[in-house]
Amino acid sequence: MKNKTKVKDKVKKKETPTISNRKAFAEFEIIETLVAGIILTGTEIKSLRLGRGKLNEAFAKIDKNCEMYLYGMNIPKYECGNRYNHEPDRIRKLLLNKKEILKWKSKAERENLTIIGLKLFFRGQWAKIEIALCKRKLLHDKRKELKQKAIDRDTERDLKRY
Repeated sequence: MKNKTKVKDKVKKKETPTISNRKAFAEFEIIETLVAGIILTGTEIKSLRLGRGKLNEAFAKIDKNCEMYLYGMNIPKYECGNRYNHEPDRIRKLLLNKKEILKWKSKAERENLTIIGLKLFFRGQWAKIEIALCKRKLLHDKRKELKQKAIDRDTERDLKRY
């Protein structure tokens, strides 16, 4: 009798598009990151699943009630969204524990840091955003970084030759 082996159908996971802020790594020095939930409406989710949205100017603020809000994130209107469509540049609430918010608030105020949005992605059906506590790079810092990259590239090239 032959051994019957079950062939599992490999289900391809549908890749949901992620929206990232690529300029953030060039303009800021990332100190700490955190993944937070974000409150969105139905047409915003549909628009994001199509891969539309911009995080280039997104930053977060903490208000007096220990709640964090995301400003400057642009999600274009959903084409099929008729009268129930959303405002593209509205303020969106982030979902974090009070303890995490207080910790980040004290760090941001004490060290004069900024909270920016790095990446928006989907975990299952939930939209998540990766936020970062960061410090703006000055022009001379950027030049030092470019110089160091060039030196590293040259040393790698020389090592490959020998």
